[in-house]
Amino acid sequence: MKRILAAGVALVALAATSAYAAPVYVQAGRLLADPATGKVETNKTVVIENGRVLRIEDGFTGEGANVVDLKDSFVLPGLIDSHVHLTSEQGPNSRLNEVTQSSAEQAMVGARYAKKTLKAGFTTVADLGAENQAIFALRKATANGDVAGPRIIASGSAVSVHGGHGDINGFSEDVMHVLRPESVCSGVEDCRRAVREQVWKGADIIKITATGGVLSNTAAGLAQQFQEDELASIVESAHRMGRQVTAHAHGVDGINAFLKAGGDSIEHGTYLDDQSIALFKKNGAYLVPTLMAGDFVARIAASPGNFFTPAQTAKALEAGPKMLDMARKAHNGGVKIAFGTDSGVSAHGDNAGEFALLVKAGLTPLEAIQTATVNAAAHFKMSNEIGSLAAGKAGDLIAVKGDPLKDVTELTRVSFVMKGGVAY
Repeated sequence: MKRILAAGVALVALAATSAYAAPVYVQAGRLLADPATGKVETNKTVVIENGRVLRIEDGFTGEGANVVDLKDSFVLPGLIDSHVHLTSEQGPNSRLNEVTQSSAEQAMVGARYAKKTLKAGFTTVADLGAENQAIFALRKATANGDVAGPRIIASGSAVSVHGGHGDINGFSEDVMHVLRPESVCSGVEDCRRAVREQVWKGADIIKITATGGVLSNTAAGLAQQFQEDELASIVESAHRMGRQVTAHAHGVDGINAFLKAGGDSIEHGTYLDDQSIALFKKNGAYLVPTLMAGDFVARIAASPGNFFTPAQTAKALEAGPKMLDMARKAHNGGVKIAFGTDSGVSAHGDNAGEFALLVKAGLTPLEAIQTATVNAAAHFKMSNEIGSLAAGKAGDLIAVKGDPLKDVTELTRVSFVMKGGVAY
């Protein structure tokens, strides 16, 4: 069944509405080409050829050519979500789907969610935890244009401890043995093996679960799960093979142990403290706060329609409400923040809801936009490709009707999306 995965994904219809012959002239009434500067220019034309920005011209040019008329719109670079899970979405059937969906089915589900994510204005995402064959096939399909979706940076299966967050939990032992990914490990040598195998299988980035997690169906808490020597082995092995390492981490012990081991970024960071902030700054590491995930799990766990298990519910009620204050503390402490939602926990396509939560945590609208453009691009060492609009960079841009620097929720109402010079 897995061998037919690539062929199955290729059957998904391409959802682009307009593929322009080069060059295309995008006429922008207002343009935030480089969010790092915060400078909004008026009456500009972004010229795109062969999927890349050729130049930015004064005035509205290109009459008689391939023109995209956004004179009444605010144009900015395509957005970047640093933490998604495209092949699934939380709901009452989530646990059933784990044991009934094949890799091919997961890829097809991912194609649907990839399209929703792209149409929401996110032209690049990092998928941090999915079945290897499903997500790597989807990554290739979106890159080739067989499936409408964002550019995908993919970790595949997370490197996790036996019995911990990222392992299979809460099913019969026979089922868990079948579903357990090969990226689960114990001990220095075994964890080195897991990293190397994930790179071999196609991982762009190594994702680990340094602590317990809310949605693993086990009452194992949210504290550190890897030992310090295992963390050091993972980070060293990944860096030697040219891969960054990012860690799912809630408990402060796991956050600090991972950063001391030289880790590159933290996902969630719920219980970070002053020592964590000092380590972030010392390492130049990024925080991906995923505030939507915290908000979502807390609301579901407290609702009459709660579909979480008892173990999940207890952790959701504990961690979810703390994440907004965590982001405020990190921002005030000068930690570098990259935008990430953990979508797949919350609904795909709603990603831009994170902006309002970041502003609620104390960021300005411009700072929030920077997290999803220039900051996220720098986080993934892709600043020469994405995050701003300049000659030679990807022709990824979006448009909204209002001014997101005044009302950041405008980014939940995207009216135009272009990725690589193709309008969707």
